[in-house]
Amino acid sequence: MKKLVSSAALLAAMATTAAADIKVGVLHSLSGTMAISETTLKDTMLLLIEEQNAKGGINGEMLVPVVVDPASDWPLFAEKARELLEVHEVDVIFGNWTSVSRKSVLPVIEELNGLLFYPVQYEGEESSKNVFYTGAAPNQQAIPATDYYLEELGVEKFALLGTDYVYPRTTNKILEQYLKDSGIAAEDIFVNYTPFGHSDWSKIVADVVALGADGKKVGVISTINGDANIGFYKELAAAGISADDIPVVAFSVGEEELAGLDTTNLEGHLAAWNYFQSAESEANDEFIAAWKAKMGEERVTNDPMEAHYIGFNMWVNAVEAAGTTDVDAVRTAMYGQEFPNLTGGTAVMLPNHHLAKPVLIGEIQADGQFDIISQTTEVPGDAWTDFLAESAVLKSDWKDLGCGMYNTETSSCVQIKSNY
Repeated sequence: MKKLVSSAALLAAMATTAAADIKVGVLHSLSGTMAISETTLKDTMLLLIEEQNAKGGINGEMLVPVVVDPASDWPLFAEKARELLEVHEVDVIFGNWTSVSRKSVLPVIEELNGLLFYPVQYEGEESSKNVFYTGAAPNQQAIPATDYYLEELGVEKFALLGTDYVYPRTTNKILEQYLKDSGIAAEDIFVNYTPFGHSDWSKIVADVVALGADGKKVGVISTINGDANIGFYKELAAAGISADDIPVVAFSVGEEELAGLDTTNLEGHLAAWNYFQSAESEANDEFIAAWKAKMGEERVTNDPMEAHYIGFNMWVNAVEAAGTTDVDAVRTAMYGQEFPNLTGGTAVMLPNHHLAKPVLIGEIQADGQFDIISQTTEVPGDAWTDFLAESAVLKSDWKDLGCGMYNTETSSCVQIKSNY
């Protein structure tokens, strides 16, 4: 067995004396601006691997985690992915948070025919045969959250606030068009982007407040990522803005991010995910108990953790079914995989490499947890949005069509290319 990379002392404690034939790459930032979110996902993977080894591994072979730290440095993600595949010869990678990091990794795993399970909500408009997208596509988070604003809260003006990279920009491009199609005037949509780690939110919050000077109801849709959220919510509280005044629905703030905030002034603000710790199911109770027993009573669970939980277990089942960790064989075995999610339903892997997942709207409580105020049945994830003309004609089907960008008008598979 080759020498493992960082966190060697921790990982050594997890190794067994049995043959370690299956290597699982863990590609999450343990330092830098995204460590606030990604460190927990590394810990989640170590727990899942430990639990699987306690069951005897996969087909009698033990799993060994190989952890690297791309340090919130997007080009470094590509280097670390190459290291995992070429140097450590991992059989699968679970990792990334931001879309810019995923897009950095994408050419590497496609070149080397690696397999990546990506656990975070994203902007869609992408389909790779080497990626299984276990987080939400826009139609499983952004669109339902916008509908909730329009139909339940009567929001008339929208502030789309995001971190300046591909996920917020593409998501907001979709939402802008969706809002216009829903009758919202262009002048009633305010869009603003800030760098990773942004801390001075006073002017932006003032601009959002000014948007409602005419008396119309304003709502914020937040695609702010990482530790910039801390400054944003603190500024809202300092300005005396409550959820009744201007509600905020966040797509990248969950229990883990709230753990670092004083939530007493955030009650009533919202988040849209496919899972909350407060979900009531036997499977969730068991998952939470195992997590807290391993990590400590104060540690919380969140949506991307559930995505890793689902993706990892589907991968295990696919490897068992295929009888091998060969990427092409596992990919074929993944289609149609089903596994109980943590909200009481069943996740299904679709031919477009996305899951069918429920959509949940949660309201922040004083204790940092979410009261689930809206929940749908399972919604199939779309790789390509229906709300942009250039994407509405596209279909992803790797199982039968062998194509991630099939044009339904021309009945042809076209070359995938990013808009950004």
